[in-house]
Amino acid sequence: MNVSRIALVTGANQGLGRALVEGLEARMSPDDLVLLTGRSHQRVTDAAREVTQLPGTRARVEGRVLDVTDTEAIARLAEDLQARHGGVDVVISNAIARVLPEESQAERADEFIDVSNTATHAILRSFGPALRPGGRLLVVASSLGTLGHLDPRLHHLFDGASLDQVEYAVESWRRAIHNRTAAEAGWPIWLNVPSKVAQVAAVRALAAERREHDLATGTLIAAVCPGMVDTATSRPWFSDYSHAQSPARAARAVLDLIFADHADPALYGELVRFGKPLPWYDGTPPVEQDRMLTP
Repeated sequence: MNVSRIALVTGANQGLGRALVEGLEARMSPDDLVLLTGRSHQRVTDAAREVTQLPGTRARVEGRVLDVTDTEAIARLAEDLQARHGGVDVVISNAIARVLPEESQAERADEFIDVSNTATHAILRSFGPALRPGGRLLVVASSLGTLGHLDPRLHHLFDGASLDQVEYAVESWRRAIHNRTAAEAGWPIWLNVPSKVAQVAAVRALAAERREHDLATGTLIAAVCPGMVDTATSRPWFSDYSHAQSPARAARAVLDLIFADHADPALYGELVRFGKPLPWYDGTPPVEQDRMLTP
């Protein structure tokens, strides 16, 4: 199959991921291919069929089963797209494990870290080399991903870290949770904070390695914060979601970043919210009793 451009979205069965797929297929051309990925074959198949039946469909949409906790599967998919099509033009890492307020954060830590962090590292490592010049590689994070949201004792683990060092820090955090030493080391109970900081740090690490070449070719690697989004994952955490965006609305700013005529160098390697970079050192450690999501 000959295609002009290829886009891939993880965690795309529903919510923001589904909206991103719909936005991509509406803005791309009939010669382009959008890969909608998820863990469940039935959900992926159903979602891909439903998207292709929407009015105004332009690009081709195909469903692909991809369990993002399987790092070898991520590597195989990247290698396959590079071998068949010479690479990929848009990659959006969006998968997240759903955790409910009544559930133990520590008991859900392994799944949450595997989906949010180990998978992010694998996508950056595997799809970085497969990204075509002028492409976009985006990791969906949140405003909690700025370094200031962590205890200052932990800043050195992520500030200026390489991707290997970020991976080591994440695994150290995981071990501390299992050993019940996380709190005394400064790690918050709420998984979302260190997870998001680690995601942004991983993006910054890869961007630091590639900056000169990517800026010369108009390629963008960044983390993105879509703002508060009303989804099944986030809704249980909101005390007031009246101002939350629908997934379709939240997807617009991310899509605008993807389809901008020129990649803004000021956004390269940064956490971007509504087209503006968020300062890496901003933020304050959250009070543990305040466990509501922050956009």
